Amino acid sequence: MIYPKIPLAQSIIQICMAKGVNHIVISPGSRNAPLTIGFASNPNFKCYSIADERCAGFFALGIAQQINKPVALVCTSGSALLNYYPAVAEAFYSQIPLIVISADRPLEKIDIGDGQTIRQRDVFDNHSLFNANLTEEASEYNDHLINEAINKAYTKKGPAHINVPFEEPLYETVKKQVVDPTISAFAKFYKNISIEDIIASTNIWNSAKKKLILVGVNEPNEIDEEILNKLASDPSVMVMTETTSNLHHPTFLGNIDTIITPFKEKEFKQFQPEILITFGGLIVSKRIKAFLRMYRPEHHWHIDPLRAYNTFGSLAHHFETNPNDFFAQILPFTKTVKSDYFKLGQTVKKKREALHDKYLAKIPFSDLKAFGAIIPALPQNSMLQVSNSAAIRYAQLFDIDASVSVYCNRGTSGIDGSTSTAIGAASASDRPTTLITGDIGFLYDSNALWNNYIPKNFKIIVVNNGGGGIFRILPGHQESKIFNTYFETSHQLTAEHLAKMFQLDYFTATDEQSLALGLKSLYAKNTKPCILEVFTPEKENDSILKDYFKALA
Repeated sequence: MIYPKIPLAQSIIQICMAKGVNHIVISPGSRNAPLTIGFASNPNFKCYSIADERCAGFFALGIAQQINKPVALVCTSGSALLNYYPAVAEAFYSQIPLIVISADRPLEKIDIGDGQTIRQRDVFDNHSLFNANLTEEASEYNDHLINEAINKAYTKKGPAHINVPFEEPLYETVKKQVVDPTISAFAKFYKNISIEDIIASTNIWNSAKKKLILVGVNEPNEIDEEILNKLASDPSVMVMTETTSNLHHPTFLGNIDTIITPFKEKEFKQFQPEILITFGGLIVSKRIKAFLRMYRPEHHWHIDPLRAYNTFGSLAHHFETNPNDFFAQILPFTKTVKSDYFKLGQTVKKKREALHDKYLAKIPFSDLKAFGAIIPALPQNSMLQVSNSAAIRYAQLFDIDASVSVYCNRGTSGIDGSTSTAIGAASASDRPTTLITGDIGFLYDSNALWNNYIPKNFKIIVVNNGGGGIFRILPGHQESKIFNTYFETSHQLTAEHLAKMFQLDYFTATDEQSLALGLKSLYAKNTKPCILEVFTPEKENDSILKDYFKALA
């Protein structure tokens, strides 16, 4: 085996290997040659070559999302590093571990007019858990910084940045390593809920008749079944989940917007909780956020080992533990309170389901109708990746089979890397994967398909309504040249030639019958990745969706 001659590169590679950072996503360049040679020559690492750094960042994010371990990104100096920023921000807010390793020129070469040189130190400072600005020589101090960056990414769940100055020559190799770097242990941290908190919390719980549990982004199978059944059997508890919650029970209210959008003041007050308990990542529904900010609970508790956002302006307590431990310590001391809060939720849920089915049966082909066909067709025990903007909001309106794991980049809610993330996730999983995306998000991240690691069982469904259709739904829509050009960004583009260029099978649908056939063809075999492009009308979708919420009242 060969090693890079530069000792600092050897140190980084050895420390990554010792700490289990073995997925390495490399973008081509010269300044990062010592790292590229070292990682790619070592069979302990699984290396990927992704030319576009923005796509590489999200591809690595998708892998890390699935393996729950840090993935390393390696790039050359200059603007290459800046292209990672969207993925770094997403990793920060979604609490996904990433290690960015950027090659740099020596410090004395910065700001003197040298080529491909920018100020790289601390470039991610606002969205990085740790910034390791290394010196040029291998040293115990550098070892400490490298270890600390990886430890922070692991234990605090987020991105860390290691900036590495290299001087030429960059491509020289040796057959024996010359360094023996220091490897530090991971810091262990665990917080039990104090007896005082348990007593105080159970006293509040036992006196409240309306308790709302709202679940954000959550890993599949994370919450114990016994806890779910206990919550579902409490007459004073209502549980609301989202598509990305990956939490299922027949009594949970899983289509939040469907439930609350038709509400008037009377219903909002009936649903206003005394206690709000939240766990999981960020919430998709704008309507639930607006509701809970207007009709605030007396107590809001958030459960998370690391962070708590005051999303609703009423956060009273952050329990720094995981939901299983929280409920395991609290529920044994709770008592049943006479209440019709749970029953209220079930009554509304049953009514909405009937009106939902009735409305879907009579509408013409549209975004809503298409999602009504796409979601039930998802294969069991598969993975669903959903892009942001309209796609995730439509997906929220439908029940998804409990065996399907659902993911979406809700950290920053951007459209910029959904396809890249989905491909990264699919490459790290054995499960067949479907990406549902809008046309703008798909086109924006089309370089994601410039990728040699797309699994054969990866499917893309592009819902193409000729532009950013979500802007027709949002307040302020007015048909005009300015709206069409600068907000909706109307177009007549399709995915056909992209599919041909990147050698993906391609199917189309323009109505219910062709969509049924297209879905059948899409999932018929897993010998090649495929795209199904579903064309829906540009100008009818907004009125159909608005009338949907009216029909639910």
